[in-house]
Amino acid sequence: MTEFHYDKGADGVAVITWDVPGKSMNVMSLEGFKELDAHIDTALADDSVKGIVITSGKKDFAGGMDLNVLAKMKAEAGDEPARGLFDGVMMMHGVLRKIERAGMDPKTLKGAKPIAAALPGTAVGIGLELPLSTHRIFAADNPKAKIGLPEIMVGIFPGAGGTTRLVRKLGAMGAAPFLLEGKLSEPKKAKSAGIIDEVVADPVAAAKEWVLNAKDADCVKPWDQKGYKMPGGTPYNPQGFMTFVGAAAMVHGKTQGVYPAAKALLSAVYEGAMVPFDTALKIEARWFTHVMMNPSSSAMIRSLFLNKEALEKGAVRPKDVPDQQVAKVGILGAGMMGAGIAYVSARAGIEVVLIDAKQEAADKGKAYSEGLMDKAISRGRSTAEKKAELLDKITPTTDYAALKGCDLIVEAVFEDPGVKAEVTAQAQAVVGADCIFATNTSTLPITELAKAAQDAQGFIGIHFFSPVDKMALVEIIKGKQTGDRAVAKALDYARQIRKTPIVVNDARFFYANRCIIPYINEGVRMVAEGIEPALIENAAKLVGMPLGPLQLVDETSIDLGVKIAKATKAAMGDAYPDDAVDAVLFWMYDQGRLGRKSASGFYAYDEKGKRTGLWDGLAAQYPVAENQPDVTEVQHRLLFAQVLEAVRALEDGVLMDIREGDVGAILGWGFAPWSGGPLSWLDMLGAPRAVELCDALTERYGKRFATPKLLREMAEKGDSFYTRFAPAAKAA
Repeated sequence: MTEFHYDKGADGVAVITWDVPGKSMNVMSLEGFKELDAHIDTALADDSVKGIVITSGKKDFAGGMDLNVLAKMKAEAGDEPARGLFDGVMMMHGVLRKIERAGMDPKTLKGAKPIAAALPGTAVGIGLELPLSTHRIFAADNPKAKIGLPEIMVGIFPGAGGTTRLVRKLGAMGAAPFLLEGKLSEPKKAKSAGIIDEVVADPVAAAKEWVLNAKDADCVKPWDQKGYKMPGGTPYNPQGFMTFVGAAAMVHGKTQGVYPAAKALLSAVYEGAMVPFDTALKIEARWFTHVMMNPSSSAMIRSLFLNKEALEKGAVRPKDVPDQQVAKVGILGAGMMGAGIAYVSARAGIEVVLIDAKQEAADKGKAYSEGLMDKAISRGRSTAEKKAELLDKITPTTDYAALKGCDLIVEAVFEDPGVKAEVTAQAQAVVGADCIFATNTSTLPITELAKAAQDAQGFIGIHFFSPVDKMALVEIIKGKQTGDRAVAKALDYARQIRKTPIVVNDARFFYANRCIIPYINEGVRMVAEGIEPALIENAAKLVGMPLGPLQLVDETSIDLGVKIAKATKAAMGDAYPDDAVDAVLFWMYDQGRLGRKSASGFYAYDEKGKRTGLWDGLAAQYPVAENQPDVTEVQHRLLFAQVLEAVRALEDGVLMDIREGDVGAILGWGFAPWSGGPLSWLDMLGAPRAVELCDALTERYGKRFATPKLLREMAEKGDSFYTRFAPAAKAA
């Protein structure tokens, strides 16, 4: 399979075109690297070649590295996986360094053949690291293109020279947003930042012209020149010292020390800045290998890249159902959820009918989209034309007749079965049973709600997370009678609106809320026990949770917690386990402290609604105990409250695919992303250690921590979730 094509033109310019067969986006493989290396050798050895242009045969340049390559390097190294990784990465460095030096005399720095990169569109990961090794980067004037190094987002960092080159090009401070935050930029902004050199209409033509006119000095990178000084200073001068002190504080503040890639990246930059360039590349390779050998990085790559991508591409979609792309969607209810669903649907090019009981409310729902577009325009991310185009797709109305022609209805009214049944009947009187009907609910059983539909096979749950325009996950819930066409419709719709879907079976609280409510409850229960609220909140953040449980209940609102508690107690009767939690929540509710929306909850707020710290009045009702548990004990309670529910969801058949359990947890409620998700975290711990911890927690705190039968069985057999339940394992 040829991935790179070589063509020497009559003008003496060798054009190397990256075009991986069968893929819409180029990804780098080991075979690709070998082909690229061979073509570079051919061009450098041919006296008739005046220069080289590296470009793409696709609309984009490249989407990064095939991460399976890294796993292959480890596997093929046998007992020395770290050595296999390091050697493989150094091979890549060798190819890119060959491009950078381009045959120049190492003493005079003359005689190099000019090499330019021509980027037609998006260039990320290795798709930018390769151009960074060339002498000049030309990008098409394509506002939709994204340029950057997003590796940190999946638990690694740019390890093919991107870290070392970008820091030497921009300085540590200038490179920080692109390395430590994975910031992506459209071409003009990438040029302004100094990442690329030119933005042109025809990058190949411009690159050829430059190559034919380049001088020796144009082919020498700043760091290869005598007297090079890093922008912003190196760690051993006063200016650079302050930069690195600040960067270290920033990294620790953002990661709380639980994300190994960020710390390793900073170490590679710090150490690399004090040595010659080629030594810095070895340091980068060493730290990259260190990160890749950390189980956290492997788990993050698996969940946030491989599994997430598989779910987005339809890994759990019913295979025999034809395309169910949505052309026209009807949304019932124009409140915050309905308005958000209307926006993401219209943004995807879908015609939207937004219905509410009052025209004023429907108009307000559409105005939400207008506000988001105005904000995007003010930030240079959209245009007035795009705003008009999006708003034209949304029809706000009170008239159910406008739903005629819809192939999907999304109901987003109050969490009241009676109201939902009423609007379901009204809508289906217009659209009929052939139109798939979805209810957006976070707690109500889908099977019960489906009784109001004309055909339960065409009825499904789609649980959006708030705010809809920002949250990446949608939870698709199958009722007992939900058919494959409804599942396919929901999945195809999720793909259209660029969300990551998980599909679960119907049960109380589905999957996400089933896991997150115990997390909140455990935090509230600790308050009642006299555990210092600041200890609870900080223990959660130090283990990678984005919000402590008390802040989370403030954000979601205490009155909602009270409402859920009452409904759950009514349904469970004597089996209800959370009276101790209710004592705290109901007392807060009676005090009128409803959370952020009332600017009073577990936290205190100023007049602008900004948190000012934990509410000191809490201690009067729930005094802080003299003896406090250690941080690890608190963290284990908070984590196991969640992960045990994930295991039970798998046992009960609510979760049908462990990939959905991990991806859903990270994207849905932010479960410690460094861990790869709850099931990945249990695999990291090992089932025997997890059982040991569960048994200890059960003895101290009760049966809510009881070890699930599945987990105990796995401990006895030496199993892990990803050896026993991963799709490949099931197929085998």
